[in-house]
Amino acid sequence: MRIRAVGVAAALTLALIAAGCGDKANKSDKSGNAAGASAGAKATGELVIWADDKRAAALKPFADKFGTENGVTVKIQAISKDQQTTFVTASQQGSGPDVTVGAHDWIGNLVQNGAIDPVQLSDTQKSGIAANALKAVTFNGQTYGVPYATENLALIRNTDLAPQAPATIEDLIGTGQKLVKDKKAAEILCLQVGQTGDAYHLYPLYSSAGGYLFGTTASGDYNPKDLGVGTPASVAAFKKIAALGEKGSGALKRSITSDNSISTFTGKKCAFLVSGPWAITDVKKAGIKYDITPVPGFAGGKPAQPFLGVQTFYVAAKGKNKALAQEFVTNYVTTPDLAVALYQAEPRPPALTAAFDQVKGTDPDLAKWQAAAKDAIPLPSIPEMAAIWDPFGKAEAAIVGGADPAKTIEAAGKTISGSINK
Repeated sequence: MRIRAVGVAAALTLALIAAGCGDKANKSDKSGNAAGASAGAKATGELVIWADDKRAAALKPFADKFGTENGVTVKIQAISKDQQTTFVTASQQGSGPDVTVGAHDWIGNLVQNGAIDPVQLSDTQKSGIAANALKAVTFNGQTYGVPYATENLALIRNTDLAPQAPATIEDLIGTGQKLVKDKKAAEILCLQVGQTGDAYHLYPLYSSAGGYLFGTTASGDYNPKDLGVGTPASVAAFKKIAALGEKGSGALKRSITSDNSISTFTGKKCAFLVSGPWAITDVKKAGIKYDITPVPGFAGGKPAQPFLGVQTFYVAAKGKNKALAQEFVTNYVTTPDLAVALYQAEPRPPALTAAFDQVKGTDPDLAKWQAAAKDAIPLPSIPEMAAIWDPFGKAEAAIVGGADPAKTIEAAGKTISGSINK
C-alpha cells in the first residue's frame, strides 16, 4: 500500500463519535477455534465483504466455498478508493459490509467511530500469526483484526550500478554521487518527498537521526501525550536531514515524488530506491537486477526504523451478520490456503507463519523483506496520528528545500500539538 499520507489524514479526520468497543471477545473452545463460531455456521442470510480489486478476486473462491458450507450467500464488493472513509460513512449510515479489508493503522479511528468489533481469536490461532503483526492489530488491550500480510520499506538496489549494499546513508550518498559524476545515474537516491513531504518514507532516516513521532507507555502502546515533533531531538534529526537536502548533498529532492520515484529507479536513473513490496512488480518488469536490504541509517546513529504496516480483516460492528463475519475472519482468514492466495494476488510477506513458510522457498525476496523489518515499529494506529501527516510532511519538504530546520519543525510541532489538544 503506497502511503498515502493525504488519504490517511483525510480519513482519520472524520468527526469522532462516541461508541463502545463492541462485544467482548468470547473464550476459545478446546479445538482452537473461537467459541461462538458454530453459531455463525448455522446462520442464514448474506455475508458482505469489502476489499480492493486484487484482494476481491483472490477471495472469491474462498468466499464461494464458505457460502456453500454455511448455506449463505457471500458477496464481495471491490472498494478501491477512499476505503476507510467510505467504510466509516457507510457504517454510520447502516449500509456497510460485514467484513472489510484494510490497513492496521485504521484501528484507532474505527474503534473511536464504533465501526469495528474485537475479533475472537483463540490462543492457538494467535500463536500462528507473526508477533509483530499481532501487536499491530492490538488496541486498548484487545485484538481488533486478523492480520494476513505485512509491509515495510527497504532499500532496493540496482546491483549493476551498486554491487555492494551501503552500510550507512553516508556510504550510499558517496556511491550515488560518484554514479552521478560518472553520468551513470541522474539522481543519488530515489526516496519520495514531493512538494508536501512524506513522513512514512522519511521515517527510517528521521528515526536513525534520533527523532520520533510519539513516545510509548509502560505497556508499549503509543502515548499521544508524548509528542516527539518539535522537540530538541526532532530538531537535531532534521538538521541531519537538511544536510541531505537540495542545499546539501542533494540526496533528497522535492522533485522525487510518489508518482516518479519507482519509475526513476526502473529507468536506471538512480541506483537506490527506498520503497516497499509494491515496487517489485515494476522493478521485475523493467528487467532490473536488484537486491533488497535494510534502509541504512546515519553513521554512528540509531538503527533506521521503517514503519511496519499490516493488512487486516475487520469485523464490522454494525454489520447485519456479525456471527458469520466472526466465523469467516477467525476460521477462514487464518488458513494457509487463503493466505497464500492473497500473497499470490499481491506478494507481501504473509502474517500467518504457516503461509510464510509455504511460500518462502519460491520467493527469495520474502526473507529479505523480513530482514529489512528487523527494527520496524508498527505504524501508529492511534487517532492522534491524523494530526501528524500534513504538518510533518510540509515541514520535511520545506527543510529539504532549504528552510531552517529548527524553526520549521518547531512550528510543525506546535501545529500538531494544537490539533491534538483541541
